[in-house]
Amino acid sequence: MTRPFVQGHSDPTVQPVPASVVEKVDAADTTLQNPKWAVISIGSNLGNRLETLQGAVDALEDTPGVRVKAVSPVYETEPWGVEPGSQPSYFNAVVALKTTLPPSSLLERAHAVEEAFHRVRDERWGARTLDVDIVAYADVTSDDPQLTLPHPRAHERAFVLAPWHDVDPAAQLPGRGAVAELLAAVTREGVEARTDLELRLPE
Repeated sequence: MTRPFVQGHSDPTVQPVPASVVEKVDAADTTLQNPKWAVISIGSNLGNRLETLQGAVDALEDTPGVRVKAVSPVYETEPWGVEPGSQPSYFNAVVALKTTLPPSSLLERAHAVEEAFHRVRDERWGARTLDVDIVAYADVTSDDPQLTLPHPRAHERAFVLAPWHDVDPAAQLPGRGAVAELLAAVTREGVEARTDLELRLPE
């Protein structure tokens, strides 16, 4: 996976990362031994959606063995798998991180972050305060029903592929190919960049 900090990227929705922040993040890497890349998708369609997503980013950074390396622009997305207009729209983003946690422990942390924001799992495709999904973990592929890697529907979801492509244009989805090509093959209908909103990298 290539370095996600793209200075001067042509996409106006990508905010350049100040050099001082890059230095701090790189310095923090010294506390991680043999870290792995992971990509996490976060989404919210209840309450203060932007505040919730920022809280999720901060909570991931506060996790021992995790360093957040890049945060995507925010996208507003029509809910997936439900009748149009039956739920509020989502704010979605992607977080790229390095971690020494194994996938199972990272999943436990993702669920703990969801629960901290009062995520309720009453129904599939139901509205939620926060959704935290592991999209990919290094080049791991797994059919484990507790954590299928990469995420089994990531390749068909523009709300995952678009922000991931923003932070890493050369990204590869294990077993599926280049994120850029996958994104070109799906519709972006109902998935809009919110250039007026921004998530901060943790300091």
